[in-house]
Amino acid sequence: MKYLCLVYGEEGKIAAMDDHECLACDAALRDSGHCLSSEALESTATATTVRVRNGRLSLTDGPFAETREALAGFYLIEARDLNEAIQLAAKIPPAQVGCVEVRPVRPIREQPRGGRAMPD
Repeated sequence: MKYLCLVYGEEGKIAAMDDHECLACDAALRDSGHCLSSEALESTATATTVRVRNGRLSLTDGPFAETREALAGFYLIEARDLNEAIQLAAKIPPAQVGCVEVRPVRPIREQPRGGRAMPD
């Protein structure tokens, strides 16, 4: 099953972390076959939030929500169950200064909400 591990933390604390530790974790997850994709995100100062209301486009500089901890990156992993996903997420170095949210991926291409499969 696929899980998205969303890495959150205070930008200053995450920026102060040693990249080598993060790169080693990423390499270990990839080598084990668990990591399908991973990326770090630029600072929230580079974010643009997009909304469409009543057909009108609205742009806001900055992240969606003003919080102390910001989304810093993600890992898309393959794990047999939630317990294994949690064990893998605990190895992600920013979990030591922030947190990692683990969420199952809902495969919309195979089975959308409503029960009918999408045509190819």
